[in-house]
Parts: sequence; structure tokens; C-alpha cells
Amino acid sequence: MDSSTFGFVGDSAPSENSSRNPLICYSSTMMSRNGMLQNENPLDFTFPLFLVQLVVILLINRLTAVILKPLRQPRYISEILGGLILGPTLMGRMNKFAMTFFPFRSTVVLESLAYIGLIFFIFIVGLEIDPKAVGRAGRHSIIVTAACLVGPVAIGIFSGLTHHNNVEDGVYRGALITFFCGIFSVTAFSVLAAILAKLKLIASDVGRLALSSAMMTNGVAWVLLMFSLALSQSKGDVMSALWAVISGAVFSTVVYFVMGRAARWVEKRTPEGEEAAELHVCVILVGVMAAAFMADVIGTHAIFGAFVYGLAVPNGPLGEVLIEKIGDFIEGLLLPLFFALCGFRTNLSSIANPKAAVALLIMVIAAAAAKIAGAVLAAFYMKTPFNEGISLGLLMNTKGVVELIMLNIGWDKGILHQQSFSIMVALSVVVTALVTPLVNIAAKSSRRFVAYKRRTIRWWNPDSELRILVCVHSAREVPSLISLLDISHPTKRSPFFVYALYLVELTGRASTLFVINTTNSASSLDSHHGNACAAGFIRHQTQSEHIANAFGSYEQHAGGISVQSLTAFSAYPSMHEDVIGVSEDKHCALILLPYHKHQSIDGAMEDTHPAIRCLNQNVLTGATCSVGIFVDRGLSGSGCRAQRHNVALLFFGGADDREALAYADRLATHPAVALTIVRFLPRIGPQERVVDVGGESDEECLAQFRAGAGGEAEYVERTVSNAEETVAVLREMEGRYDLYIAGIGEGMSSPLTEGLTEWIECPELGPIGDLLASSDFMSRASVLVLRRGKYRGGNLGVEIAGGGASMVVPIPASPVRQVQGSFGGGECRAKGMASRG
Repeated sequence: MDSSTFGFVGDSAPSENSSRNPLICYSSTMMSRNGMLQNENPLDFTFPLFLVQLVVILLINRLTAVILKPLRQPRYISEILGGLILGPTLMGRMNKFAMTFFPFRSTVVLESLAYIGLIFFIFIVGLEIDPKAVGRAGRHSIIVTAACLVGPVAIGIFSGLTHHNNVEDGVYRGALITFFCGIFSVTAFSVLAAILAKLKLIASDVGRLALSSAMMTNGVAWVLLMFSLALSQSKGDVMSALWAVISGAVFSTVVYFVMGRAARWVEKRTPEGEEAAELHVCVILVGVMAAAFMADVIGTHAIFGAFVYGLAVPNGPLGEVLIEKIGDFIEGLLLPLFFALCGFRTNLSSIANPKAAVALLIMVIAAAAAKIAGAVLAAFYMKTPFNEGISLGLLMNTKGVVELIMLNIGWDKGILHQQSFSIMVALSVVVTALVTPLVNIAAKSSRRFVAYKRRTIRWWNPDSELRILVCVHSAREVPSLISLLDISHPTKRSPFFVYALYLVELTGRASTLFVINTTNSASSLDSHHGNACAAGFIRHQTQSEHIANAFGSYEQHAGGISVQSLTAFSAYPSMHEDVIGVSEDKHCALILLPYHKHQSIDGAMEDTHPAIRCLNQNVLTGATCSVGIFVDRGLSGSGCRAQRHNVALLFFGGADDREALAYADRLATHPAVALTIVRFLPRIGPQERVVDVGGESDEECLAQFRAGAGGEAEYVERTVSNAEETVAVLREMEGRYDLYIAGIGEGMSSPLTEGLTEWIECPELGPIGDLLASSDFMSRASVLVLRRGKYRGGNLGVEIAGGGASMVVPIPASPVRQVQGSFGGGECRAKGMASRG
């Protein structure tokens, strides 16, 4: 086949004009005619070549992602590095590889499909952003945004002036200045959310503040880019540029309001609980391309049209359907083509002016440093810790797809030349890659494990606020959890602060996202930081509001309790990290987890979700504070305040049982609670005194409980010889109590429960909790099992984990014991309230 049939670049002696615009020839057909068996190279034809290119790009991207996975880098890093590997910086330098797999004649097809993917990706970004959140942004978000913009804008102006003289001499000065201001100001919202999710900081004050501030800085950056494009196209004519900006603003306004009304009309015509009609979805997706086309016609850029079109679609079921329909296809298949295109345009070997390159490098570093300095100053003004200011500044330097889009627009419009484009792309990768490890060091080194060495119920000051994290999977669990909180007797003297965390399984494509519910503004902390809400989670919004309203109503009618509602979207394998992270950030003393089974109508226990059990086990393993698992069998009853509750504390000894005793201490003062403490003792042999490394014993705790004042509790001792007798005693107690409280007994070995451990089904409940929760135990009582928090003990400086750090010391029979005998009669009754230590 001769070369005139298939693609080649130029002639043997190209003219000056043809060197700038090379002649590209194509095959007359898209598909191969005869195949390889007829000595025909399929890569000579457009469609087979595109398929091979797509496979190569995806393979390189995935391989890079696997290599970088241990570093916890965002997906953006691996994909842009994949493009750089295939581009002229590395593999593209091999002429045979480049001309075989990525010849010049394939550029048009790759660019076209890459920009189609980019347009729909920006449309999705618009769908996920709530414009109303900008209006709700509080004073702190505005302060941070302003502080993080002043420095980069000033450096952008200086950089535009100096760089114009050095390199971009064919570009209008005003266009270059505004372009650099926009590039230095931008923060990648989606990449920032992914980084926060991986670091489990998205629920923190720093995470929420960074997201809301990034949303506003992005808006400023896009406006600056619009001015830059207008100035570039008008060739310095300010009036022409102004008219271009006004036309773009008018177009955006029209699209926003017209599309917004149309989307709301579609939502009204869609039955509740059903997806939008296929015809409506198709029309909306066609409208994305129409909006992009119109934006390009008026001289802004197709990206603007798609972005505004996405913003116009209100957060709701319609946006969720659109994301589910196209999200994975666009991000998984077409968007990698855009990153490859960026890699093809990036050529670090093209740097011909080292002086200008060094100057640009210094300016980029200075802009990043200015953002950090601005964030630190804002943190100082808001009286926020220094390390949080550093973390916030680092996060605001996150770069991503949005910056690459701006750089490519600058390339297409002639604002940037090869050298500047290549340097900016490379620095974008470097800066973003450094954000994750630096934030991990700055944010986590001092936030956690320092405020409280002993985050347990027993070691909490009784006159201070007890912080409890209550986890909820569905609204069905809320009434019983509220009843449990109520009989725990929060008062104005000994108040509770409850963080109600609604846990939702993340099944969509977006990152973990927390939503601060503002329905109860009186109890919400830092609600002025704004909301970040993804459209894919709207179907859970109603249930989240029901949960928040239920806790809010309880807060209004009960005294001594404050509630803040949170919603967490996370995949179950990493959900425990969110729970633990919130408990540490909020300095909680107790995490309350629902059991992985719920009671059905006929009274049997059914699995709620199989992954909830693994979640509970992971929280028990990783949490530093005390953890309780609540097995609900209808504790809520007909009304917790009017109903009297009989509660039994089963005490076998050990750190976990002492923690359960401390919790029962609080119940004993409730006028509607009748508390019975049942202590199990071995019948034969010397008593064992269980002592912590810190010197605390069961006897001392029980003595403190009995010496206290303010509440009443019945104290009973039962002597048993083995696990069989223990079970017999527990069966005698069936039907007498509404709630059992027991320690998990982590790390403890007792002859009274040894036989139970061999048949245990749920080790996370401990042997006693597992027995009480099993179907073999016919009691209808609810069960609460507790594990004491891990803390650094005393002056010994050792880590104590639950009951595992206890030691057993044989001593003579304890003087604390009052009565031994049958459970039915003759028990000694001890009145008193435990000291809370």
C-alpha cells in the first residue's frame, strides 16, 4: 500500500504554513476490509486503532493506580501520570511506538471523544454541587476564601507580567495575567473530597471548611478564566472583552433558570420512588451537548455551558438518576482519554528557556505558600489551632481535573505555549501528590489521642459533659436508642452531648461525604461551615431528616442533653474508620452501636445487614474510647418517661464489667429505673481479685458504688461453680428485666464462663452478651454489652486495651460480699449510688 492512501505528516519539503498545520491523510474506510489474514494492518484504520489506543491508555492508568495505591494518592494522580508515561516525555520519545499506537492522524478522534467525556464530566460536577450552599456559606468560609485568594491573585498578577516578557510574547498581557490568577486560585473540589475521604477528615471542621471554601474559590477562578478568554479573543479590546463576558453571563443565567424550571417539571411528573422516564433523561443528556455548543458559539467555551447546565439541575432524584446512568461510563472510559491528551501535550524536554522555567516554578511554589499563609492567618483570626490552619492551607492547594481543563483551554486559545503548559501540568501533579502525606502528618499527628488519656465512662468527670456517639443505620433503631439515652438519666448537672451519626452504605461513584443537618441549629456545631451534598445521596435525605428530627425532638423535651446529627456515606469496609474518626475528633467517651440483627414482628431476630457485624467488630478493635453494642428487643415500649424499667447488671469482674458498672451508676439515679446488680462468684476456692495495671480492683469499684448517694440499687451475689450453673441462674432471671447490662470480658478468662466461649456465635458480644442475645435464651429483654476504652495508664506509660491488661491476684474471701444463696429470696439489698470516679 502506498503512503498516499494512509496517514502521513506533510510532504518531503513542507512549506512554512504546512509545518504549522500539517496535512493529515486518512483511510477511506473506518474499518479494515480484509483483516490480518490478508496481510492488512488493522492499525492503519481509524476504528481498530482507536480501540487499541483505548486499551493501552486504560491499562497504563490502572497499572499506575495499583502502584500508587499504598501511597493513598487520589485517582487523578495515577491517570495524569499514565498520560505523561504515554506522552513525549517518556514513551512518546520512541518514534516507532508513537507512530504505531498514537500517530498524528488519530489525534482528531482522541481529542473529540476526550472532550465529549470532559463535557459530561463537568456536567456531573455541576450536578454534585449545590449552588445554594454558596449562599449559606458562613463567615468563617468567606474569611478563609478571601485569605486564600489574596496571595495567589497578587502572585498571579506579578507572574503574568514577568512571564509575558520572558516567554509568552505573542499573548495579550491582560489575558495572561487573569489566566495565571485563575490557575493559582483554583482548588479541585472533587479531588479534595476524595483526599478528605481517604484521610477520614471529611467529617472534621477542617474538612467541611475546606470543601465550602473550595466551592467559592472555584467560582472566582472560573470568572477569572472567562475574563482571560474574552481578553485573548478580543486581542486587548476591553469593550469587546466586556461584551463577551456579559454575553456569557446572560447565557449562563438563561440556561440556569430555564433548565432549572424544566428539571423541576420533570421531577413533578415522576412518581415518588420511581426513576425519571427514559425520554426525559435522554432529552436532558442531549441538552448537555446543546448547551456546550451554544457556549462555544458565543465565544466562551463548551465547558462553561455544560457546567452551568449541570448546576441548573436541582439536587434530587433526577440528579441521582443522571449520575447513575452516565457516571461510571464517563469517568471510567472517556475521561482517561482527556488525561492521555494532557500527557501527549506535555513535553518536559521542550523546555528551551530555563530562566523562564525556573521563574514559573518559583511563582507556583510562592502561590502555594501564599495559600497556606492565608489559611494560617485565617485560622489565627478564628482562634483555630495552628496545625488546622496548616492542614487547611495544604488542602486548598489541591489540584485536579478543573486545573487541567483550564490549562488545556489556555493551550487551545493560545494563551499558553508548550513550555509553560508542560511545567504547569507537571507541577500540578507534584503539588497534589504532596497534599495527602503532608495533611496526614499535620492534621492527624496532634488532633487525636491527646485531649483525653482516659476516654471511658468510669473516668469521666460526673459534673462535666459526657460525649456519646450514637450510630444509626435506619430510623427503626431510633426510638429504642433514645429510650436507652433517657434512662441513662442526663441532667443539667451531669449533661450528655450526643452525636447521632446516621450511617449509609456508599454504593455510588462519589466519595464519602458528611452532611451537617441544620434542622436543629441550636444544637449543631459549626453549621456556618456550609453543606456539601452529593445528588447521589438524596434518596437518604428524608430518612436522615426523620432521624435528626427525632433526636431534636427528644433534645427539646428532655433536660441535660444536646444533640448534633451527622450523616456519613461510606462503604462498609471503611465505615469503621469514619465512626472511629468522629469519636476521636469529638472526644467521645462512648460509642453506641446497634446490633447487626433486629427484632421482627414475631419476635425473632433477623439480620439487618451482614456487613454491620464486621463494622461492629472493627470498631471494637480500633476505637480508643469505650464501645457499647445494643441488642434491641423493644426497649422503647409505650413511652420511656411513663414506663418503669427493670435493669440488671451482670457483674463477673474485670475492666469491661467495671465499665458496665459505671454506666449502671448513671441509670441508678433515674426515678423510673429499678437497678439490680447481680455479682457472680465462684463457689469453691479463694476469690480472685482482678486488678488493673493502674491498681484498680473490682472490690474498690463495688465499694465506691455502694458508698455513693442519690440513687437506689439492689445488690445480689450468686455463687456458681461453672458455666452450666451460670446459665441456670440467668434462666431464673428470665422475664424479670427489660434490660441486661454486661461487660464483653475482652481478654478475661473465668471458670464461670469458660464453657460458653466454646459455643459462642458472636464474639463481639462476649460470652454473656452472646447468650442473652441468642435465640436459645427466650427472654424479651434488650441487652447492652460494653467494652472499656483503651487508654494510657497512670505513670507506667503502658497501653491498656480493654480487659486484656488486667492481672489476677489470689486473695482471701472478699469482705464486700454480703449474701450468698438462691436468687429467689433472702438477698441482701444495698442502697447507694456509685461514685463516678
